[in-house]
Amino acid sequence: MSEFETKVVLITGAGRGIGRALAVGFARAGASVAANDLAPGGLDKTIEAIRSEGGTAEAYVADVANKMHVQLMVEEVREAFGRIDILINNAGVEPHASLLELDEYDWDRTLAVNLKGPFLTMQSVGREMADEGGGVVVNVASIAGRSHGLKDRAAYVASKTGLIGLTREAARELAAYGVRVNAVCPGVIETEMTAKLRQDEAMMARWLADIPQGRLGKPEDVVGMVLFLCSDAAAYVNGQAINVDGGKVMN
Repeated sequence: MSEFETKVVLITGAGRGIGRALAVGFARAGASVAANDLAPGGLDKTIEAIRSEGGTAEAYVADVANKMHVQLMVEEVREAFGRIDILINNAGVEPHASLLELDEYDWDRTLAVNLKGPFLTMQSVGREMADEGGGVVVNVASIAGRSHGLKDRAAYVASKTGLIGLTREAARELAAYGVRVNAVCPGVIETEMTAKLRQDEAMMARWLADIPQGRLGKPEDVVGMVLFLCSDAAAYVNGQAINVDGGKVMN
């Protein structure tokens, strides 16, 4: 029996891309999945994909940047499944604009979803985990939050840099309650978010030239690392930000 067969995992931003892959991956590993997204249409497709394979999943439409939404969602997940063993903070937005042209709303919304959202969910779910005696949190950051910035992504880079810092601080504070907190930092992954950029042949050539493995990542590449970090095999891994980028950033 897989160690995840008795686990309940809450995944934010599970309506598409990496989030959907994570939801399906955990379900295949035997976990019960509470899938969150703000877009009901994509979320329905995720739930359908899981249930079609015999998995257990429920959908929760909520804005992770809204404290009331988060608290209500956590209460509903707890009522439905009894507890939350694993939290995956994956919800994110990525506006494209130069620093001189970036709209204040886009800045505020990016920081709200990408950084405030994980804070709110870790706070709410963390209290549940502390009462239950432990748990695991994985935050989906980005190599953009490390030494590799992105042109015209000031809000996104700032939010992901902050998320890595928040991950470390949460790991320090929550360890006393038996809760481990880590982050994964994907490189360029083949998802809907990067689809338009991948149509630019010159950009693709530059990307591939910087990746020793010579290919872009797939959502499943991220899933494998997250499953490891949530497993007993990673019981002594805490407060880390691990790149999943084919070797693009080596630090």
